[in-house]
Amino acid sequence: MPAGYTLVWADEFDTPGLPDTTRRGYDTERNLLGWWNAELQYYAAARFQNSVVEDGRLRLTARLESLSSAPDWGRQRYTSARLITRGKAQWTYGFFEIRAKMPCGRGTWPAIWMLGSGGVWPDDGEIDIMAHRGLDPTRVLGTVHTPTTGSSGNGSITSVPDACTAFHNYQMHWTRSEIAIAVDGVVYHRYRNPGTGRRDWPFDAPQYLLLNIAIGGALGGPVDDTIFPVTMEVENVRVWQGAR
Repeated sequence: MPAGYTLVWADEFDTPGLPDTTRRGYDTERNLLGWWNAELQYYAAARFQNSVVEDGRLRLTARLESLSSAPDWGRQRYTSARLITRGKAQWTYGFFEIRAKMPCGRGTWPAIWMLGSGGVWPDDGEIDIMAHRGLDPTRVLGTVHTPTTGSSGNGSITSVPDACTAFHNYQMHWTRSEIAIAVDGVVYHRYRNPGTGRRDWPFDAPQYLLLNIAIGGALGGPVDDTIFPVTMEVENVRVWQGAR
């Protein structure tokens, strides 16, 4: 972490059971209508089969199943989970570190990312600390989205040969002047504040954190149904901030 920074928020996942809802909630609001980016999953809330803390880890699991009895079921053939800190924790600037291991398999699209708390996309910005594609399992992506960059974003790709079999520290250092995205302390993408206003830098306002596994869609691609169930494991989430 940067010198002079103090730990301000952490989740060590040391209480077994369903995830602590005082720290994060479940995002299910698009289940009936269908999720963005042509994704194929149904995000379940408070369901052990999709999100559970055990053995000191948060486990998010995607499954091949249809929850047709759910009132908000949108005919999805897959279940998963999307946990968010919206309304419970948000930050402006800081050093973020999430220690995680990716699922594997064609069609998986896990992500560790942040969205502007204002709730308007892309006006309030998006920071993808890590996105992974099961069809390209040895590489991860770090991307920044602004009104100017839109859905394509401004990002880079780095090699993580054992992303699906080992834990790594996925990191982001966000200051007034720059967003730097790293794996295990090695920065592979920088987005600098050009000083040209909010369309290029909407990052002087709070953002909240999301953890999820999407299935298929624009980045996940074709799905291999033989891979399920698949799990993303998270050992901890930590946020440090310095004096402003």
